[in-house]
Amino acid sequence: MKKYLYIICTLAIFFSSCTEKTKTFEYAGGTFAYAISHEPTTLLARKVTDVYSASVVYQVLEGLTCLDPTTLEPQPSLADSWTISEDGLTVVFNIKKDVYFHANDVTGEERLLTPEDIVYSIELACKQTMGEEPSSAYSGIYKDLIEGAEEYYLGQADHVSGLKVEGHNLTIRLRKPDASFLDKLASPNASVVLKEAVEAGRETDLIGTGPFMFKQYRDKDENTEIVLVKNPKYHLSDDAGNQLPYLDTLLFIVESKSLRQLEMFEEGRIQLIEGLPPTRITNMLEGRMNDFNSSPPKLLLKRKPLLATQYYEFNLLKEPFTDIRVRKAINYAVDREDIIRNVLNNQAHSVGDAGIVPPAAFSGYNAKEVRKHGYSFDPEKAKRLLAEAGFPNGDGFPTIDLKFNLGTIHSAVADQFAKQMKKYLNINVNLDGLSFEDKLESQRNAEGQITRTSWYADYYSPETFLMNFYGKYVPENPHEPSLLNLSRYMNDDFDRAMDMATTSGDLAERYAYFVEAEGIMMDEAPIIVLWYEETIKLTYSNVRNLRLNEMNFYQFRDVYIKEWSEEEFREANENLLQ
Repeated sequence: MKKYLYIICTLAIFFSSCTEKTKTFEYAGGTFAYAISHEPTTLLARKVTDVYSASVVYQVLEGLTCLDPTTLEPQPSLADSWTISEDGLTVVFNIKKDVYFHANDVTGEERLLTPEDIVYSIELACKQTMGEEPSSAYSGIYKDLIEGAEEYYLGQADHVSGLKVEGHNLTIRLRKPDASFLDKLASPNASVVLKEAVEAGRETDLIGTGPFMFKQYRDKDENTEIVLVKNPKYHLSDDAGNQLPYLDTLLFIVESKSLRQLEMFEEGRIQLIEGLPPTRITNMLEGRMNDFNSSPPKLLLKRKPLLATQYYEFNLLKEPFTDIRVRKAINYAVDREDIIRNVLNNQAHSVGDAGIVPPAAFSGYNAKEVRKHGYSFDPEKAKRLLAEAGFPNGDGFPTIDLKFNLGTIHSAVADQFAKQMKKYLNINVNLDGLSFEDKLESQRNAEGQITRTSWYADYYSPETFLMNFYGKYVPENPHEPSLLNLSRYMNDDFDRAMDMATTSGDLAERYAYFVEAEGIMMDEAPIIVLWYEETIKLTYSNVRNLRLNEMNFYQFRDVYIKEWSEEEFREANENLLQ
């Protein structure tokens, strides 16, 4: 499925770019509203690490590449083509000439994008700021990949030496080949920002080049809403020459309670709901059967596995979790089937009995081998390991502090986990519910003992899961925050296997090294894999072109609202929600 960096490629985008965009799509206009469970933790693109921030930033800012919402392949965005040298170390991007930053009151007018804006954005992400941790874009993408990025961060150079502009071409020189480099450039934290806005202290105004413009945060009906509006000078049109995007307004409504989200959907206040509350699945599906089965239907349902894993993470700086026997004992004492059956109402793709990489996610990935290193429910083995660690029958074991973010199902999962620890290991668990932002801050600063975590893939590769355990992401000073490797797991053999995987040009070899790395990590149990995610999505059928994918990200630029006629629906039925 993936394209290799070693192949010289020029990709054509599905949407054509044109100089004049005067045509208006017949069904353009309207509002699409969508609930997210938590507020974005940041609107600084280079610092984005959570899905809620990414969901908003992705619609407003753009990078050199983006991901196709159906195939998950990298495709052109601000670059309309690129070539890659045979050794994979030099990538030359041809930058589009007709892209403008949104209208704003900083520059006084819409300003044309230049290749220098991309250089500025990369260097901004690589800039060291006193009192701040490095950006996630620098730590996770640029530091180890772009030549001169680290020297620039350390103040040893005035510019990132691996960036060079010639006309409308931007050349990026890499320190090593990376098969997922184009995918990583599609990440929201690799977005291009307006220099003048940053220098005016207005970076959070989100002045970008994307299909939607950031208008406002507002409070309405007890919810926070994030309002995005159509960018009338967006640089893409559809195949018929109609201006994109079609929608006038894109509305994100912050609502942490899944039951309230369902009420908002039933009231017609939002057009999409992800993940029905487990207690309401049967009632919703059976109670509105006619809305699903009519022709055309009013509602559409899609049950889909995700490239996402739910897990608990040990803090490896804290006793007694520095002892691998303790971590393994707790892993074996978790009855994952019980959690899925009795808490999630079977709303999960499968139990977490392999590694962090969802075992069915990547064709050709040897999940069967990884599963040998996973943990199934074995309370007797758990008790033996805990006794070997010096805590027979849990005697003398300190109370565990389990941190989780409030809202959705996580409180109920934490409660069930606590009951299992008491039942099988005689260990007490203190449940510490926090806001999403406070939980994330606590993890980064290694304040907790065990913390609820999830990971949704940033791109289509096992690397996006395994990079969370890469030792080079752990700060040397344990008192400094860690942005990516939150457990602070370190293993030289794991890092070696990851380095071999990311630089390999052969897919089978790359996957073999990822499997090796995952096995090493799981043997040392820095995490407790709970389950692999799936989602039940409900949407109104009049929402067109809403493409669903395993990464759970949305591209709204060609979404529109139109009721179906019976004849039209019959012709298009097989393609709905593909």
